Parts: sequence; structure tokens; C-alpha cells
Amino acid sequence: MNQKFWQSEWFGPLLVTVAAIVIVSLSNPAFLSPFNIQILLLAISVNAMIAFSQMIIIAIGQMNLSVGAIGGLAAISFGGMMEVWGIPWPIAAVLALGIGFLAGVANGVLCAFTGISAFVITLATLSVFKGINLGITEAQPFYKIPDPVKSLGNDTFLHPLPWLVIPAVLAAVLLWNLLFRMPLGRAILAVGGNEHAAELSGISVSRIVIVSHAVSGLLAALAGIMLVGRLQIGQPTIGDDWLILSFAAPVIGGAILTGGRVSVAGTFLGVAIVAIITQVLVLFSIDPFLVQVVLGGLILWAVGVNRFREVRAHRKSAAVTP
Repeated sequence: MNQKFWQSEWFGPLLVTVAAIVIVSLSNPAFLSPFNIQILLLAISVNAMIAFSQMIIIAIGQMNLSVGAIGGLAAISFGGMMEVWGIPWPIAAVLALGIGFLAGVANGVLCAFTGISAFVITLATLSVFKGINLGITEAQPFYKIPDPVKSLGNDTFLHPLPWLVIPAVLAAVLLWNLLFRMPLGRAILAVGGNEHAAELSGISVSRIVIVSHAVSGLLAALAGIMLVGRLQIGQPTIGDDWLILSFAAPVIGGAILTGGRVSVAGTFLGVAIVAIITQVLVLFSIDPFLVQVVLGGLILWAVGVNRFREVRAHRKSAAVTP
């Protein structure tokens, strides 16, 4: 519980989350009702996947603007395979995850071997994936979602804990182990911290970039599949509003956009903060469009805090250097 605990990236978001829960619950006791907790956890579960898919790319110092387009493509592929081809939902889910994985690999290969900025590459693939989405659906939803998928997307296994919490928690645990307990994760953070130094130390930068984008695509696809179950429809617009959230939660959680430092716990708490803000606006009948304004403010605040930490660390380092 020492100084390391107080200075951890996730301590600030944890403090904000606890304070928000206490203040809102005192203002409106309905906030802690079982039904409201279930709705909150459903939102956190899906949004955590979206945030994790961007977080893994931020870890290597890049950004993925096509997160929403990949998730949307996987979502309508999942819905379409079940409705049009009659594929059983577990097989359709695996195939949709494969589509997300391959889309991520395509992003990674283009970034690794063309030398073009990931910003430009993923901006282009965003348009490609979204175009495929609209071409498949003709902008029409898939309605015939099987009952087991609807049940998994909305029901609870232990009230008020929804089934969707399970994949979100598993993804968080696996990502934490990957980034901080496995050589591959250390290589990802090394590339984000200093790509040139990582290459000199024997790390294949191109391989790490491809792997990171592949994991990002897989997580985005899983978010899309989860959202199909949550909404009970294969909606072509799934993923259209993911971009700001995907950056906001990792940055609020302590990630540095230049790469090399991310926090899985901090990102999860960042998602919780955004979900609480959204829920508060609903409970107090405030215009929900203000969420975008608040998210922008939170990103600026988080970037400012990260910059302050960097400057303070630099000054301390300069002070001890003779």
C-alpha cells in the first residue's frame, strides 16, 4: 500500500469512480438498484472490449481508427450468417471473430510493411470495412437473432451480474497477463516505448505491429458480437460511435498516446467512469448528447495529468543527474 499504490496509473480513476458512485447514489438512490446495476454492467462489459481493442494499439504507439468498422463488420457478419445461411450461433460467432482477426492482420501488415502511418492506414481501412458492411446489408438490419444469443446478451447468471461480464473480465485478465507477464507483452510495450531501441535489442517490430493489430481486431469483433446479443439485432450502424470512447477510456486510465505505457485496470475503470456519466445523464434527465462534451473534457484532463507526470519525472531525473 505504499507509495507505488498511490502513484499507480489506475489510482486516480479508481478514486473518481468511487467518488462518483457515492455522490450519485446519495443524490439518487435508484442508481444502486439491481436493475440499474445490471444496465451499468452491460454497458461496461461491451465498452471494455472496445477500449481494450484500442489500448493494445496505443501500447505500440499507434492508433486504430477502424476499431468501430471492424466491430461493425463482425457484428453484421455474425447476424447475417445466422439469418441468411442458418449457421448455428456458436459457429457464426467463431467465424465472425475470425473476420475481425483477419481485418486486424490486414491493418498490421499494411502498417508494418508500407511504412505509412497507422492513422492513415486505419482511416482508409475504416472506409473499406464500412463499405463492405453496407454492401452486405444494404443498410438493412438482420432481425432473426436466435434466442440463446439474446439471452446471453441481456440475462444474468447471478442477479444483477449479466453473462456479458464474463468475457469482459476474462479479456481483462488475459490482456494483463499478456502485457505484464509474457515476453510478447513486454515486447509490445518495448516497441511502444522506443521502436528503434526495441529493434536493436532483437525484437521484430513488424511482427509485434501485426500481432497487436490482430489482437485489436479480435477484441473489436468480440465487442460487435456482444452488442448484437445486447441489442438483439444485427444493426449496420454498430461501431459508428466507438471511436471517441475507444481513446477516452485508455487515456483516462493512464495510457500514454506515444506508446509504451498502458493500464488494463485503469482502462477498465475509465470505461466505468464513462458508463457512470452516461447513466447519470439518463437518471437526471439531462441531454445525452452532452456525453460527447464530457468525454472530450475527460480526454483533455487525462492527457494533462499524463503530461504533468512526465514533466515531474523528467525534473526529478534531471535533479539526480550530476
